[in-house]
Amino acid sequence: MKKIVRNIGLADYHYDLIEDGDVVAVGVSGGKDSCLLLLALEEYRKKSFKNFEVLGIHLEMGFEGMDFTELDQYMENHKIRLIHVETKIYETLKKEAKEDGSLKCSLCSKFKKALVIREAKKLGCTKVAFAHHAEDALETLLMNAIHGGKLSTFLPKMHMSQSDMTFIRPFVYVHEDEIRNEVKRLGIPFVPSTCPMDGHTQRQESKRLVLEIYDRFPSAKKNLINALHNDERMQFWVHENKSEKLKQKG
Repeated sequence: MKKIVRNIGLADYHYDLIEDGDVVAVGVSGGKDSCLLLLALEEYRKKSFKNFEVLGIHLEMGFEGMDFTELDQYMENHKIRLIHVETKIYETLKKEAKEDGSLKCSLCSKFKKALVIREAKKLGCTKVAFAHHAEDALETLLMNAIHGGKLSTFLPKMHMSQSDMTFIRPFVYVHEDEIRNEVKRLGIPFVPSTCPMDGHTQRQESKRLVLEIYDRFPSAKKNLINALHNDERMQFWVHENKSEKLKQKG
């Protein structure tokens, strides 16, 4: 846990994720990433010189077979608040499904963000933390490049002006294998997703591609993450007319 907490601290130092007086709500799906983030942020709170609070919010999606009994007890034993909120997201997603019956992941994400913001505000939270890790950032970059024709990924910290809520991602310097190993070592009783779309998305394809790159080029694991924040060495094509506009603005 020391290395993970240290990397949370590094992300906080680089991107000013947490401030004194913050109440941080961790969006907890039940999966290993979000469960560990809730626990790790509480550890960071204890070791940090900052004065803030941490709690977890789990949106009950309506998927069958997701039992949180053991996880609730685990968090209670560690004196961490994990609040459950009943929703009708799955019901709504089934009504809005595609012609082939598959669910719309983008719509699901939109619903979840809106609801977790609503609940966080009710609880007096100032920020919402998501457990997106280093590989998630690279997968998003690849998905946007391949399917959207743009080089972009999510930000470690982003303020949503419409909802007046700030999202933070304290795990941006943490790798998936580190999360998996730590969850196993600590015996965290995470709850595997029973979403019918799990493992059948564009993200899953990008995940396989990232792992293949790691396998062929071990140094890529560190260098690809460094590239995301190495803004001094970015170089892209700029059309002549766009270049002139940039000069005029300057």
